[in-house]
Amino acid sequence: VQLQASGGGLVQAGGSLRLSCAASGRAFNNYAMGWFRQAPGKERDIVAAITRSGGGTYYSESLKGRFTISRDNAKNTLYLQMNTLKPEDTAVYYCAAVNAFGLVTRTGGYNYWGQGTQVTVSS
Repeated sequence: VQLQASGGGLVQAGGSLRLSCAASGRAFNNYAMGWFRQAPGKERDIVAAITRSGGGTYYSESLKGRFTISRDNAKNTLYLQMNTLKPEDTAVYYCAAVNAFGLVTRTGGYNYWGQGTQVTVSS
């Protein structure tokens, strides 16, 4: 599966962005998906994950209540709604996929990655 992330940009603190990740290829609903982010000089960390059906979700504890992961299997698209953005949310955001059941939260658990989209939050 090939992944194309989009929707990043420059936003003021307190603002919102919606990231999208379009998947090409077949059987998108066979893939568990995740969003990760990587700030300069830091490791790539999990933001959120979602099961094949979308019925199960996981969030990094520090992001709960502000970010929402969702997917539309009919459109082969993964989303990340980000609200009340803070300067510390500034990072490159990546979507990832793996043919697996359940929630996958480890970076190493994914074998397909999108190219990343830059999110910059100004104070």
